[in-house]
Amino acid sequence: MQYPPSRTYHDPLHGGITLTTQDPVETLLIQLVDTPEFQRLRRIRQLGTASLTFHGAEGSRFTHSLGVMHVARLAFDRLMTHYPQLQPYRALVLCGALLHDIGHGPFSHTGEDIFHSHHETWTRTILRESPHVRPLLDQFDPALASELEQVYLKTFKAPIVSQLVSSQLDCDRLDYLLRDSYFTGASYGKLDLDRILMALDYDPETQQLVVAQKGQAAIEHYLVVRYFMYAQIYNHPKNLASAWGLAQAFRRARELLAAKEITADRTMTAWLSNSGLNLSLQDYLAANDTVFSYHLQQWQHSRDPILADLCHRHLDRNLLKAMDISHIDEAHQPELLAYSQDLIRNQGIEPKYYTGLQVALTRGYTLYQRGINLLTPQGLVEISDVSALVQALVQPFRRTWIIYPLSTEEDLTRAPLLQHSP
Repeated sequence: MQYPPSRTYHDPLHGGITLTTQDPVETLLIQLVDTPEFQRLRRIRQLGTASLTFHGAEGSRFTHSLGVMHVARLAFDRLMTHYPQLQPYRALVLCGALLHDIGHGPFSHTGEDIFHSHHETWTRTILRESPHVRPLLDQFDPALASELEQVYLKTFKAPIVSQLVSSQLDCDRLDYLLRDSYFTGASYGKLDLDRILMALDYDPETQQLVVAQKGQAAIEHYLVVRYFMYAQIYNHPKNLASAWGLAQAFRRARELLAAKEITADRTMTAWLSNSGLNLSLQDYLAANDTVFSYHLQQWQHSRDPILADLCHRHLDRNLLKAMDISHIDEAHQPELLAYSQDLIRNQGIEPKYYTGLQVALTRGYTLYQRGINLLTPQGLVEISDVSALVQALVQPFRRTWIIYPLSTEEDLTRAPLLQHSP
């Protein structure tokens, strides 16, 4: 196929992302973007059900993946000007960034929880088995596909490659924090991307991605932003409630399909009949938000009142409620759940689809994938060893929520455990 000299993707966050066919690596990126597997990401929302809470959160995995590739190119090309020995890794870094989410399924992380799938596993399967992606990688370099798997498994010989794609300070996180902040309207999620990129450095001895000591403040800000985005956006109670309710709709559908009381197309049948890890590649790639939402639309007219109601709730945004019960001793939280179940049962409703416990864990920083190392005159120093702010972010913040329907809220608030809790 003949391509024009360049192609520009107009991104709302980064502006024009231009790839040129005069560069063999960027030609490969254009070809990968044009594959059916990558185009499928247009039909998968980045934030699952979050648009029911933040109405602007309509962005797709497609736009995010392009953004990650753009940030990776900015970061890598800047480092390559100072360390020319990195040049052989350029295709690996940019393809790794572009394809890192190609294995995501319907509703992104929400769908993974519902169907017990892992996008990282499917990403590697697509690299190995896709009739469109694999030939492009092999044509460029017969070793590229296997090296990409090493990058995603974090076993590649040069740690900097994996770190730029997936680490505590990677191009994936930089893009999704900026992008999700923009689309949800969360002003505290803004990052100074230029300062962060300028702070990134390379340690030739260990082949690690490191941070110049003068960039410590920019990285601290990034970690604080990430903490608040998880606490206030990703783990927002309405997000938790909408995702839990959607899971119950598919749970009920799975039971009814097994009993042959509802119908579904081949793709939906495969997903409801198998674990998300046991699907064929064809059935996995055939699924997206559009396909699954179509079935919710159909099932809202089901003769089964539970399935119909759960589908209506999702489609009409009549969400279940979420109450923070973190102040109740963990050993007694099941007692409150039992109380909620009794309230729902007394209304003549099957409680298992309408009430449950959801735990959200927010951690601002871990030593995942080598942590973040500062380059100081004394050598490499872990950022949490020299930053009191980062030390505070290491402590996990756990919250537990009880999910329930609005119809029981008044009675639930009168529960003895809530009356006597501090």
